[in-house]
Amino acid sequence: MSTFAGLQVAASGLAAARAGMTVTGQNIANETTTGYTRQRLEQTSVAPAGTVAAWGSGLNVGGGVAVTGVARLGDEVLDARVRDALSASGFWSTRAAAASAAEAVLAEPTKDGLAANLNRFWAGWADLANTPEPAAAQVVLTNASVLAAQIASGYDSVVGQWSDLRAQVDRQIADVNVTAAQVATLNGQIRTALQSGRSANELIDQRNVLAQQLSTVVGATGRLEDDGTMTLRLDGNALVAGDSSRALVVAGPREMTDPARLSISWTDRPDVPVAVTGGSVGGALSVLAPASEGGTLAAVADAYNAVATSLATAVNGIHRSGQTATGAAGGDFFSVDATGPAARGLRVVPTGLDQLALAAPGAGARDTSIADRLSVLGTSPTGPSATWSSFVTGYGVAVGGDVQRADTADRSAIAAISGQQSQASVDGDEETINLLKYQTAYQAAARVLTAVDEALDLLINRVGLVGR
Repeated sequence: MSTFAGLQVAASGLAAARAGMTVTGQNIANETTTGYTRQRLEQTSVAPAGTVAAWGSGLNVGGGVAVTGVARLGDEVLDARVRDALSASGFWSTRAAAASAAEAVLAEPTKDGLAANLNRFWAGWADLANTPEPAAAQVVLTNASVLAAQIASGYDSVVGQWSDLRAQVDRQIADVNVTAAQVATLNGQIRTALQSGRSANELIDQRNVLAQQLSTVVGATGRLEDDGTMTLRLDGNALVAGDSSRALVVAGPREMTDPARLSISWTDRPDVPVAVTGGSVGGALSVLAPASEGGTLAAVADAYNAVATSLATAVNGIHRSGQTATGAAGGDFFSVDATGPAARGLRVVPTGLDQLALAAPGAGARDTSIADRLSVLGTSPTGPSATWSSFVTGYGVAVGGDVQRADTADRSAIAAISGQQSQASVDGDEETINLLKYQTAYQAAARVLTAVDEALDLLINRVGLVGR
């Protein structure tokens, strides 16, 4: 082995240690960077140079160390698990949030809920039956007006929530199109970098963050290709393939009263719907669906319409069978506008005691048996109160199920992210130890270089000077 080869060995050690400190510094600098995956220097020992001579050397030392690359310490299996977990979490979180918001509008079972106001309405009829006076009649009419207003207000709140969620889907799909295009651009940059032998670690980190966003929003699934690009699929079709992406468009109703179903399709093929069953968009589509297909908000709106219709039908049926104090036949107590939703069109017809048909025909002006019959509608197994109570009970169970599934999905997502981060995140203590390790290696390599330099100085400048 040549004496000068020792310089090369020491120099390679210096270069490797310096590269190690640079990589460690990059990790420390990005310890709080979202999506950053820690990196490690990959190095290998250099075999001794081959020599051809008549007599072989007894000493055959290697040629130092070579840096082979910078490894990204991520795990594709863990990354895929995170994307799947985020897809489920996005779906159930959106459903649970929408259902809980609608449940808050119901305000059941509290004194401000519709059930409590129905009970007050029936109690008002009982009081009127006992004391058929203008004050008691005004209480009944006021309670009826409050009831009609509450039904209309609840329905309008649900309609407003539906419209807000519909607009949110439009915004999310627009964001998906932009994000998919960004992933396609990164795919092209990563492929070029890998083919030219450059590191693409930071580009891969950026792509993973965007891929997770797409999984959270639309439930996209990803697969790494041999050339380093990632293919993202939606409903089995490529949303992103290589350096190209496809755009999505939202089609369907703008109003909840439209019975059509909201759908997602490809911009270049609007006649081909895309089944988005994951992510927050998938959850929103399930919430915005018609009531016949399990749509949460439409079911609440239908319940308000049903209770308005049931209330008008039940009260009017009894009120028509009576007569007023002047002997006039009873008319409708509630009117329902046939041109729109029943919940919005419910109105109180009578304006005073003289228009209330409290007496049964032929029973006399002081009879209040009709008011008695109306007061017990609250206990009827087929009356408006029973209709509303049945819906609220079933809806409460459904909301509880959605919230429980959302909690489970969130815990699964947290567990998946924790597993991913245990592999990929930067540990400050570990990096500090690595920094000291590379610093010590650099100092040792520098000392080797100094020792070899001193030996060469002795050999070159001092040999033959003995005795002078």
